[in-house]
Amino acid sequence: MKKCALFFIFSLVIFKCMALEIKSDVFDNGGYLPDRYTPSAQNFSPLLFWSDVPANTESFALICEDPDAPFKVCVHWVLYDIPKETSVLKENISDQDLADLGIKKGTNDFGKIGYQGPCPPQGKSHKYIFKLYALDKAIGLGEGANKKDVIEAIQGHILAEAKTTAIYQKPKDSQQ
Repeated sequence: MKKCALFFIFSLVIFKCMALEIKSDVFDNGGYLPDRYTPSAQNFSPLLFWSDVPANTESFALICEDPDAPFKVCVHWVLYDIPKETSVLKENISDQDLADLGIKKGTNDFGKIGYQGPCPPQGKSHKYIFKLYALDKAIGLGEGANKKDVIEAIQGHILAEAKTTAIYQKPKDSQQ
């Protein structure tokens, strides 16, 4: 019985150590997102990188959303068919760079294709969750799919998920 318990604990430790992980150098998980990633400034997409990818991964999908938005969760960024060889999205990655990598951009809740930075109402901070999905296949949707379409397409193909969260609060003197 002790051997079974030790094996179980060891397996959990190994699994935890080898779990898909997403990070950024521009914010700590749960930390504040700098202004340059918002429409009030440059509206750059942040640097993101991931590790501990499951062995059978064929592609990734990435969704950034604000669960604190009034009325509904607000989607800020949708990327999919990210090739398995990709482990970094550089800061302010261009449409051309995404296309060169074979990454498809989805439609955000602002009706635009691509990244839209945080722009919460003044006064309250909001969370921005960057969720990465490791998939056993490329989902093959055309450019411009929305979050709902991507989530439906990845069902049954998710090998692992990881997330990192940034916080943003609009400065009191902001005009947007």
